[in-house]
Amino acid sequence: MRTTSLILGLVTVLNASTALHAQEVIWKTQGVTKDEVVLGMHADLSGVAASFSVGVVNAIRMRIDEVNETGGINGRKLRLVVEDTGYQVPKAVQAANKLINRDSVFAMIGNLGTPQNNAVLPEQLKAGVPNIFPISWADSMSKPFHPLKFAIYAPYSDQIRVAVKYMVEKKGKKTVCAMHQDTDFGTEVFNGAKAQLDAMGMKFAEVTTHKPTDQDFTAQLTKLRAANCDLIAMGTIVRDTVIPYSAARKMGWDVDMIGTSASYDLAISGIQGGTTEGYYTAGFFDAPNPETARPAAAAWIARYKSRYNIDPTIQAALGQVIIDLTVKAIENAGPDLTTQKLVEGMEKIRNYQDIFSGPPQGFSATEHVSSRESVIYRVEKGRWVRLPDSVAVAK
Repeated sequence: MRTTSLILGLVTVLNASTALHAQEVIWKTQGVTKDEVVLGMHADLSGVAASFSVGVVNAIRMRIDEVNETGGINGRKLRLVVEDTGYQVPKAVQAANKLINRDSVFAMIGNLGTPQNNAVLPEQLKAGVPNIFPISWADSMSKPFHPLKFAIYAPYSDQIRVAVKYMVEKKGKKTVCAMHQDTDFGTEVFNGAKAQLDAMGMKFAEVTTHKPTDQDFTAQLTKLRAANCDLIAMGTIVRDTVIPYSAARKMGWDVDMIGTSASYDLAISGIQGGTTEGYYTAGFFDAPNPETARPAAAAWIARYKSRYNIDPTIQAALGQVIIDLTVKAIENAGPDLTTQKLVEGMEKIRNYQDIFSGPPQGFSATEHVSSRESVIYRVEKGRWVRLPDSVAVAK
């Protein structure tokens, strides 16, 4: 009887998963011929976030060329169509409309930006085009669950929870404050940090907000310093991380600050003069560095630099992981490639290991976030350094 109940239970779970897929998407396939698979991407190649997209696009193009040079996948070459949005939501909507309806892309990969993805996703999903690994770690990239949404690495809320927990438990922080953008992104980071403090029976000593374009953080820093903060959880990106961090140091205030992957950028670690020395952030994998990289990563760095005549960024490394996982999913789908088989092929991926020492990744029929693990890094002598015993999952 117990065995029968177990089998019936498993059948129920499988049927529920199948029903979920069937109810939430109308399966249809475009962008696949006997010779080609067309992938689309809306990216910022000319706006304020171009530094994020350019590296991703470069790495994806390089990997696609390598795949095609060996005959493609099951006889099909991959083709990438990229549209520039300038990091503007209306342009992202226009770009997505072109990619879906004129270019008939099979799937979108690496689309940049939370507001851009949120604006595009309803019509994209209605058209049956998967959204694979957007360059955003907002909860909306994976919630609510949808069979055609796949997110890479832990969301912002999970990242900041791991970060705050690490700093409290491993670094002894007791007076935690927050500084965040007055945006959806900033609010999501703040809410994640608050959830972690709640779980530990703690409260924020002080909270400040700012606009992404602000250049003067004197008022915010004065308020936070008056609260005697010994840690500031940062819902910031690049510029609004660097300015307040360096301003605090100029004030003679050596308070620790920690952010999310939005600030895990070589533009922060590599600032001349050691302005950002000691800044902490959550990330996923080691920044590409030929001096410390493992052989596979070192070879990839050399190929990238040879092709583009520049050093690869963290975003370029992310692009490599994005396209490598996508290639594996298409391979898993088999020769009769359809959208449903692509999803099934992605869900077959288990314990994927990137070449940059990131956490194992994988998917299932009910989990479309590749990993929930975050790693804590610190700027030391102009480089991001992984901290020992800092890999964790938010709980």
